Amino acid sequence: MFKRIFLFLLLNILVVSTVSLIINMLHLQPFLRGYGVDYNSLLVFCLIWGMVGAFISLGLSRVMAKWMLKVKIIDPNNMQFASLYQMVDRLAKQANLPVTPQVGVFQMDAPNAFATGPSKRRSLVAVSTGIMNKLSEKELEAVIGHELAHIKNGDMITMTLLQGVVNAFVMFLARVIALAISGFGRSRESRSASPLMYYGLVFAFEILFMILGSMVIALYSRRREFKADQGGASLSSRYNMISALHALDREANLLKKTKTAPSLQAFMIHSGKRSTFAALFSTHPPIEERIKRLQESFELA
Repeated sequence: MFKRIFLFLLLNILVVSTVSLIINMLHLQPFLRGYGVDYNSLLVFCLIWGMVGAFISLGLSRVMAKWMLKVKIIDPNNMQFASLYQMVDRLAKQANLPVTPQVGVFQMDAPNAFATGPSKRRSLVAVSTGIMNKLSEKELEAVIGHELAHIKNGDMITMTLLQGVVNAFVMFLARVIALAISGFGRSRESRSASPLMYYGLVFAFEILFMILGSMVIALYSRRREFKADQGGASLSSRYNMISALHALDREANLLKKTKTAPSLQAFMIHSGKRSTFAALFSTHPPIEERIKRLQESFELA
């Protein structure tokens, strides 16, 4: 349920790093003046390219998800997955989405599902073979409802705008600090001073600040998960959503006991206590907290 965020963040880091590399190689530095650095121009420059990087990531999110996870798109007439497609179609209509999202299946024993795409009309809902085998039909319905709620709530678009702002500040702060340390661009005479040091520092600080910026994205993601849980419960039922969360928690614990490879555990929903540091980078709240929020929200309703 959180491959959507992981793939988006990974793609965004790659895009922003590539954009910065191209900018440096082509010496596109319109904020460097004869008298030094124009910080207003630098901020505008970073905001434009930061937003461009985020929206490129969003535009490629569906394609990259299909490629990286080898998602097989289901044809509506495919009898093998007819019940899955019909479930997504029914819930999408119930959620008042303009079109039924693309429906995909990917091979993975662990139970997982995600939704991604640049808009409500160009979205994708994908489930693992593991979640289809290990959850009941009603629990799967709740999980799909949860993913459709992300689409309905426009979480990917909002996250893209937030990521664009984060990208802008990452690029801005990296260049300001790199300029201060290297002395590059302080005046017409020193514009050629330490260019390699400047470019190296920019790259290093961008990686550092993007890691810190991912904490902001993770915080946003955790808050939106509570909202998506409520959406899944509304499209299915509170009982089904809570039952699905319990089932996912149970499967996560089983994978821990069987010492699943760390590469696979990285995609699983975490349960139990986590270190404060790990919690800062988690895109999903602990399952017990999600269940508690669900129970409280429906008791107040």
